[in-house]
Amino acid sequence: MKRVFGDRKTIIILLAPTLILYVLLKLVPVAWSLGLSFFEGNTLRGFTFVGFENFATFVSDPAAIQSLWVSIIFAVLATVGQIVLGYLLALLYVFVLRKGSAFVRTAVFFPMVLPTVAVALLFRSFISVGDNQGPVNDIINFFGGQSVEFLASTVGTMGVALVMTYWSSMGFYAVLLYTGLLDIPDEIIESARLDGASGLKLVRHIVIPLSLPILISSIIFSFNSTLKVFDSLLALNGGGPGTSTAPLTLYMYRTAFEYAEYGYGSTIALVLTLLCLVFTLAIFRTSSQKAES
Repeated sequence: MKRVFGDRKTIIILLAPTLILYVLLKLVPVAWSLGLSFFEGNTLRGFTFVGFENFATFVSDPAAIQSLWVSIIFAVLATVGQIVLGYLLALLYVFVLRKGSAFVRTAVFFPMVLPTVAVALLFRSFISVGDNQGPVNDIINFFGGQSVEFLASTVGTMGVALVMTYWSSMGFYAVLLYTGLLDIPDEIIESARLDGASGLKLVRHIVIPLSLPILISSIIFSFNSTLKVFDSLLALNGGGPGTSTAPLTLYMYRTAFEYAEYGYGSTIALVLTLLCLVFTLAIFRTSSQKAES
């Protein structure tokens, strides 16, 4: 075995198919999109080289800036909720339920496997009004209140989208963080308890610092995935009312495929990619500075 994996030609032969697929499916589309960001037009009317004009257009485009803020606000709020709820569930699994947490973990994780569009339609039915009024407004009516059209306002739509995101994904982050908590040696926990640390003190001074690597990874994964939110907001309310809850991904989709502006759409995609990269590097740098200090 050592002779096989020590041979450079063998390693190249084994890795070549994977590397070729990776280049064709990942790097080539990225490079193609990057190149398109310097052009204007589409396949029907042709492409015209415009240099950095698309980037200047993005900076001065009110609709693009609004969609950018929608994406950032949604990503921040969704990330905070997902990580906090997931971490609380992980602490519940480890310190309260312990070996009996398997069923609860499975039940909480189950929404993660459901299609995003199906979850959005489910939540739309929960909050619907009119002849097919959902259970949420039935409860409001039962206590004497009037039915609320949640999707008629920006705040209501974002609130429903965030609750839907928390419900469908907190089980995933709970399992992810749970695996990190399992790596904490029991001896350290017991030693901290003998020294008088318990409850919030134990979590704050022992558990969180020791689980910080998986916590940081979860934050990066959550922010990058929620920053690219698309199908849930599209299925929930189409980015409405109007375009007040349309994220940057939806604006990119409409620009490229509805208005056939491939160059400007590629520019929006590049801005979104750079935003994910900047956030990831910032988190890594902050965590490394804390580790050194």
